[in-house]
Amino acid sequence: MENSVKTPRIGVALFGAGMIAKTHVAALSAAQDVAKLEVIVSRHPDRARYLTEYCDGQTPSFSADVAAVAASPSIQMAIVATPPSVRRALIEELAGAGKHILLEKPVGRTTKEALEVVEICERAGVSLGVLFQHRMRAPALAAARHVASGALGKLGLLEIAVPLWREQSYYDELGRGTYARDGGGVMITNAIHSIDLALSLTGPVSSVQAMTATTPLHKMEAEDFAVAGLRFANGAAGSFVASTAMFPHRTETITLHFENGSLRMDKDSLEVSWRDGRRQVEAKPEPMPEDSPLTGNHAWHQAVIEDFIEALHTGRAPCVTGREALQSHRLIEAIETSSRTGRPVEIAS
Repeated sequence: MENSVKTPRIGVALFGAGMIAKTHVAALSAAQDVAKLEVIVSRHPDRARYLTEYCDGQTPSFSADVAAVAASPSIQMAIVATPPSVRRALIEELAGAGKHILLEKPVGRTTKEALEVVEICERAGVSLGVLFQHRMRAPALAAARHVASGALGKLGLLEIAVPLWREQSYYDELGRGTYARDGGGVMITNAIHSIDLALSLTGPVSSVQAMTATTPLHKMEAEDFAVAGLRFANGAAGSFVASTAMFPHRTETITLHFENGSLRMDKDSLEVSWRDGRRQVEAKPEPMPEDSPLTGNHAWHQAVIEDFIEALHTGRAPCVTGREALQSHRLIEAIETSSRTGRPVEIAS
């Protein structure tokens, strides 16, 4: 039976008009039954008007006036897709005005900054969600169901591989790949998605030993290569390799080895290999736009947005909370510290 009372749409402000903004606009357009894109906020509103091309059924205004947007009673939720370097003050103003916040990764440039953002929202009593859209991929949802069932038994080993390629032009954008703007390189900008997804299936890492580097293939401040050995709080071991210097560009994979079988997951499929000889291949490839290596499929963003809005209506936590996202930040920071010192690093629980 259909519910006779229609839930009112949430008014949304999108902050940021950079590379990922068109994905957000397309996702909000697809989610217009539950979300109304009221305004797109940019320091240069005229430059942001290219986004109208993706506003199918949505008619947002364009503004540079953060204070006015924060004060608007028609806006209940903000999607913040600005560079990490200009977020903290913005989030403080939005949270102080009672706006719930869905934040593009990372939460902050450092773990300290990320924790400050989380605490700002907690003090203001607003919900903070993080856009780790890889959790909404069909293979990831299937993997989560398998792990939750307990049928695979105890986890023994994890492999995270993020073999990406980025042209130098990617890092020639002002500030990209710097600590001041992004907080780092391949780990915090690219591999954080796979890190978050893996940790959602394994639980926290307890210690790491690692090395990071900037290869001769890129001119940039931060790392474009990272490798680490991992020990988990549940006793499992693991490996992590990530780079944007691996040509040709390939898909990320996460492989989990359990007592009774193994899961191998990429963006298109999940393969389950049972110790008794059974083999299952689950999840079908999803259609991707031509520029998918950089923007991904807006359906995953749409799913996160819809989950966040449902969480606001029902009072539950969103798919990924700001505090949960701190796990990924702590692991990245531990890898950086281990590389710098040459020693293993313990991660506080």
